[in-house]
Amino acid sequence: MIPFLDLKKINAPYQEAFQEKFQAFLEKGWYVLGDEVRAFEEEFAHYCGVSHCVGVANGLDALRLILEGYKILGKLNEGDEVLVASNTYIATILGIKQAGLIPVLVEADINTYNFNFADLARKVTPLTKVIMPTHLYGRLADMEKVSAFAKTCPELVSGAHKLLVVTDSAQSHGAKDASGKRSGSLGDASGFSFYPTKNLGALGDGGAITTNNPQLAEILRSLRNYGFEKRYVSKYLGINSRLDEVQASLLRLKLKNLDADNEKRRVIARRYLAEIKNPKLTLPQWSDGNDHVFHLFVIRCEERNALEKYLTENGVGTIIHYPIPPHKQEALVAFAQLDFPVTERIHREVISIPLSPVMTMEEVGKVILVLNAF
Repeated sequence: MIPFLDLKKINAPYQEAFQEKFQAFLEKGWYVLGDEVRAFEEEFAHYCGVSHCVGVANGLDALRLILEGYKILGKLNEGDEVLVASNTYIATILGIKQAGLIPVLVEADINTYNFNFADLARKVTPLTKVIMPTHLYGRLADMEKVSAFAKTCPELVSGAHKLLVVTDSAQSHGAKDASGKRSGSLGDASGFSFYPTKNLGALGDGGAITTNNPQLAEILRSLRNYGFEKRYVSKYLGINSRLDEVQASLLRLKLKNLDADNEKRRVIARRYLAEIKNPKLTLPQWSDGNDHVFHLFVIRCEERNALEKYLTENGVGTIIHYPIPPHKQEALVAFAQLDFPVTERIHREVISIPLSPVMTMEEVGKVILVLNAF
């Protein structure tokens, strides 16, 4: 059986170094917001090409806290609207709602799985204050278009403000645009997840926020720690959302190899794109640049259920990302009557096949053979 993702194999090369780090952690006796978190924040900020990184507990909190921070800065108010992809993972939308803002879902593009810009323009109202693109599956959204839209489109409606650009970078660690700027530096602020399956994954939950705004970063460091201005003195209504010291130590080890691991992912993606020839399957579009880090290799098939069963029977692991679109989730029942035919088609047809930096070329070849025989 070729596993969809072998986390044990991915983390095995770090075992000895991590054990040394963990022993040092035990001997030091400082367990929360210590040297490892501070060092990781500095290193990840430098990697992303920004001035500030704030470690938090998970990716959902990262997005929520960015919005809460902008409320404190007077850039947002409760009830403001956030333009967000209708085919994103539900955590993106939960972060918006938990910050007291209104998610406005935007239809997807069938080729990129990012925003349909025509629908994006239709959804702007005087309450629109944020555009939140998701770099879904590891492919950067068209940030040149997003940035231009954020600067100009609101003038047609209210004439009073530029949209904030907050990117959901949970799946795009290390991706670069054509100018060489990395995910995490392509908007006003960005939220990352370090869930174990991510390209930069911890051994549990973890997240971070990147930004070049020093005032926002200062507020976020307070908000993640009960809103403390100093110990036991709360300036804001904060939450408890801190990147764990142990997880930060492992992330520092893995960050050094992130670019090499991403390139291994691209090598596999090139083989898939060149050698999978089954007309029943729709492969992702890619220009062979660094804008895609292939967190997932997602194909589409009208016979998705039959394909899933066939792959399992033939020893190829799969996962569906994601079977139910956000507006059809019971938790978002208020959105149930909305119509997103492209998004619904995507969620009805997508299936992810194995792709990771520890796959062998023999395993890749088997996946290709099995898919071509479907």
